[in-house]
Amino acid sequence: MRVDHVSYAAETGGLRQSAARLSDALGVTALDGGVHPRFGTRNMVLPLTQGRYVEVVEVLDHPASDKAPFGQAVRARSADGGGWLGWCVAVDDMAPHEKRLGREAVPGNRQLPDGTELHWRQLGIKGLMSDPQLPFLTRWETGGALHPSAAGPSSVTLVGLQIAGDRARVTDWLGLPADYTSTEVEFTFVAPHGTPGLLSCTFQTPAGLVVV
Repeated sequence: MRVDHVSYAAETGGLRQSAARLSDALGVTALDGGVHPRFGTRNMVLPLTQGRYVEVVEVLDHPASDKAPFGQAVRARSADGGGWLGWCVAVDDMAPHEKRLGREAVPGNRQLPDGTELHWRQLGIKGLMSDPQLPFLTRWETGGALHPSAAGPSSVTLVGLQIAGDRARVTDWLGLPADYTSTEVEFTFVAPHGTPGLLSCTFQTPAGLVVV
């Protein structure tokens, strides 16, 4: 189990403008990630080191976005001005999490501009919608060479997440011990003043630390 990516919902200027702003801040080229046909969304990807990436995502004017929880979540966050939508944890085996949470993972796919398709299963978007401090889970079915972190060169590392919420609530959701700590990404929890959720991400860049 490890942090796979962080998702950023497009602001009022749209997907490309939001991705360009993050690209300028981090010094990482934003790449066209293509379309999620099942979710009614599309994204751009900023590759990071250590097998992670930033996803900037935008809802499409498509019926799927009204039905799929992920499309609904992106639409709601963008309508609220955009910003950090949530964070995702990659797992090797989805079965124990399905059993613990009492629901099945759903298939996901994304078609790249060159026609290549990425495939995965994901779980927890409804949890994210009801309690945005919670991560959603992904089990990749596509080989590592096609993982979004490998889409382009990067010298930027995700080193910290600041979350408005409760550490115990998150570790319980993930089935981890209450005292669990990550050795790669530093988690800071603050008491929420309003809706809980991902407040900011800290990146180590060649120019120093950048907080978005």
